[in-house]
Amino acid sequence: MQKSLGAAVHPGMNCAALAQAIVKASAGDAPGRHTQAQAQALKDVLVALGSGEPAELTLDPALRIPLATALADYAPDLHEMLGGIGITDFLAKAAPQAPPWQSDGTHHLTVLADTLRRVVRAVTQDPEAYALLRMTETRTTAQRLAAVPADATDHSLSVPPTESARALGILEGIADAVAHGKDKGQARAWRTAVLDTLLDGQASSKSDQDPQAAHLTAAWLQNLKTASAEEPFDLLRTQGVDMARTWAQQRKMDEQTQQGLLANVERSALSAYHDIKP
Repeated sequence: MQKSLGAAVHPGMNCAALAQAIVKASAGDAPGRHTQAQAQALKDVLVALGSGEPAELTLDPALRIPLATALADYAPDLHEMLGGIGITDFLAKAAPQAPPWQSDGTHHLTVLADTLRRVVRAVTQDPEAYALLRMTETRTTAQRLAAVPADATDHSLSVPPTESARALGILEGIADAVAHGKDKGQARAWRTAVLDTLLDGQASSKSDQDPQAAHLTAAWLQNLKTASAEEPFDLLRTQGVDMARTWAQQRKMDEQTQQGLLANVERSALSAYHDIKP
């Protein structure tokens, strides 16, 4: 890890300085656009932190939001690692010794699922860090749905919402795992802080969205904002299905196709959630 992060890392440095070094070494000129060295730096950090024994990883609080910020800069890669459908030869590319791989003019970050999940769970002990990752995935989901061609059928139509629901289901499972380790009052305070951060805009990513994707994001946030006091946590759990439904309605999808698609999306979200839920 020290080799990848360079001279900015040295023995005895505090966690806040280490966090700054990680963000600086891994950040690209634009979200989702990275050099090999940048992607390698973050991969080395994730592997070093997340490849230990199965016992729960604990991070210094000073590292949590900066690590979430670094991960959010790799939004398309984070989506693929969480969703787990679109990466070919995943295990080979995710292996600790495998270098970042290149396509579409950028280098991509891929680590093993267990490594990523351990780090994300440790990072999201901070509700603002979790909200940042949740909003990052929300915007990526909206972008992927909006990019589906109007004439798409079969897998071209079903994979984007199914993969997105799985990514959101993994994040929701991690949220419940984090809350499970707290008492009832602490868990509710954590969830409330997540919701407040999502709704006040602090979790917004720096990536731009096209109008259709922005509408999907805004529609979900509006539903979250206007939900009754008992409903917001439920809307987080059903986000993948709810966004897919809004998208299907925008496309004027026929009822039979829509119902079949939404059933698959719901199964994908629940399966992912139960992969994590304690």
